[in-house]
Amino acid sequence: MRKLICLICLFSAFCFAGFQLDSFQVYVDSVVPGSRYGLSIRSVKTGAEWGNIRGKEKFTPASTLKTLTTATAIHYLPLDYAPKTEVSLSGSLRHTRFVGTIHVRGGGDPNFSGRYYADPFYMLYAMADSIHALGIDSVSGMIRLDSSYYKGPWRAEHWRKNFYDAWYGAEIAPLGFNDNCTMIRFKPGEKVGDTARAEILPDVGYVVLKNEMLTVPGKKRKWTWALDSAKPEITIGGAIGINVDSSQLVLPVRNPIAYFKAAFVYALKERGIAFIEQENVPQGIQIKSFTYSAAPFLSFLDEINQRSQNMHAETLFRNLGAQKMGEGSVEGGRAAEMKFLREIGIDTADFEIWDGCGLSPKNKVKPSTETALLAKMARHPKGKYYINSFAGPGLGTGGKRMLDLPYPWLTRFKTGFIGEVHGLVGYIYTLDGDTLAVAMYLNETGRNPDATLKDVLDTLWTRLVYKTNDHYASLMKMKRMWLSAQNVAGLTARLEYFSRIMKGTPYKLGPMGESYLDSIENKPLVYMDSVDCVTYLEHALAMAISPNENEIFNTLQKIRYRGGNIGYVNRKHYLLADWVGEGTFARPMKIQGDTVVFRTMPKQSFFKAKKIKYESPDAPMELRYLPYDRAVEMASRPYEGPLMVTGVAFVANMDNLDATHTGFVVFRNGEKPLLRHAAYKKQVLELPLVDYLKSRSKAKLPGITLFEFLKP
Repeated sequence: MRKLICLICLFSAFCFAGFQLDSFQVYVDSVVPGSRYGLSIRSVKTGAEWGNIRGKEKFTPASTLKTLTTATAIHYLPLDYAPKTEVSLSGSLRHTRFVGTIHVRGGGDPNFSGRYYADPFYMLYAMADSIHALGIDSVSGMIRLDSSYYKGPWRAEHWRKNFYDAWYGAEIAPLGFNDNCTMIRFKPGEKVGDTARAEILPDVGYVVLKNEMLTVPGKKRKWTWALDSAKPEITIGGAIGINVDSSQLVLPVRNPIAYFKAAFVYALKERGIAFIEQENVPQGIQIKSFTYSAAPFLSFLDEINQRSQNMHAETLFRNLGAQKMGEGSVEGGRAAEMKFLREIGIDTADFEIWDGCGLSPKNKVKPSTETALLAKMARHPKGKYYINSFAGPGLGTGGKRMLDLPYPWLTRFKTGFIGEVHGLVGYIYTLDGDTLAVAMYLNETGRNPDATLKDVLDTLWTRLVYKTNDHYASLMKMKRMWLSAQNVAGLTARLEYFSRIMKGTPYKLGPMGESYLDSIENKPLVYMDSVDCVTYLEHALAMAISPNENEIFNTLQKIRYRGGNIGYVNRKHYLLADWVGEGTFARPMKIQGDTVVFRTMPKQSFFKAKKIKYESPDAPMELRYLPYDRAVEMASRPYEGPLMVTGVAFVANMDNLDATHTGFVVFRNGEKPLLRHAAYKKQVLELPLVDYLKSRSKAKLPGITLFEFLKP
């Protein structure tokens, strides 16, 4: 993968809280000038759009339109839906000879190919074997192919002319074989000047190959090809070097119904059934009928969203029309999608639909509407099947995209590309448990290189992944630490374990914040590279009380924020008044000789300085603490009793503050209490509590509050 362009320069310029996206547009303008950029970002959890750039303008979506085709299919079709091909024999049996008509009715199955099977003839052989199993070794009569399941032209309208001559623009029919394509494999002749050697794979006697390619010296590779507009004729020309091993082309085949028939006749012969075409044979009675399905719906859904197979998308599009609207056509597919959009509450005027795969440049969609669709599908009862069908870094059309992402499972996406159009839509999983539906489009890209355009979208997409998962590595580290303590039982033992294994973690004041969810402190929601005195407690406690490793994040946020609602205004800023005073995860301990004073924390002025209106009036709090002298006395004596781990708050000497520092105190039988804390400008370390107390003056430290930890 090419290195993502200027990713670092976006880190400082981008403020995700409130989705101030001006830097995105500036970046696009600087790298691919003249392109029109569209963006929408939406929360799946709430359905609210968090930001957009030209979100209400219409863009050509290219293959990202497949997200609508597959969403409609997921909504309407059962998960075990499988297109059916029906074969019936009408006539008479004369020993081992069948005289009559083999009827084959197509039901829009795109997988009579080698896509899921080792041999592209696998399904055709199954059909032939079923006939052979009736004791038939010859057929005299007709093979009638019923293509009435689809109406309208086999070629999608409004595609660019060159698309019809490419494998991805193959004709669409309810009966098809080998993706309605063939492969031309060629290699140099015996000597320079000879015609190149070429073969058709698979060769069912249908495609006519005109070989005008010449063998030339060296390793030259300059060949040409041309397809007849109506007949299955392919001409190859140009030159191939004598030192070239071989090469190949995959090209569409004209008239897929006739191609299917030729392949079926070939399969009959290979399975020992001679076919003699004879018209005007008596119809007779129906002797037998069979039904075949190459693969169920979910099996080929990946082909559409993950590998962006156009023929599969166009087939499914027409199947939807046939299944829901009674007409297997572009009009039927469009009507089914319009019906679906109305049912889920999306304005149908926001989509202009001309095909099912997105090759038509006349297709249009609004970025904000695309994310509304994605968000609704993520909440759909069958939404997991939809999301799982998308590509990702290293997967499907993302095989060479965003490979630098250290955690590729944090995003799934659908790519799109036609001339002067690039699209990238899909999902980003966030650290806080939300999922973002994202749609990005670049239209009118002019002469900007395609590789650069892909890089631009990948860069911006990657930035969103990083920002919404800021310091994801820290969460992974906490999960590994939690797993290392699975055999440590009991809150006390677990607090001792986690507070101990975090020793040596560097100290840094305020390394955590609300990330992209709040504009005041957009530091990470989880951070294990360094801690301060409070975050040391929070991380250790979260690991100690989490029921499993997947609940660590939510537990941490509940410890840190009232109700676990992430936001600066909800953070428990004051240690004793809020963090301990809430009484959910800790509560003050009564110790002989302690005292009680009342202090009022100036919360209104505190929040006012941050331009936040704090509704509750400032109220006095009860502050219970052990005076300095008594604290020194207690800390100087060996403790007697079972292991105990408490929290400690070092009380402030100012009336408008409750505490200046905190940490853990470990009480072991026969030992003096041990303080573990994140030491200012140092790291997490431990020392006798009495030594720390004596290093502080009585004037600056009125006393300490011990608090016990709770497991809700």
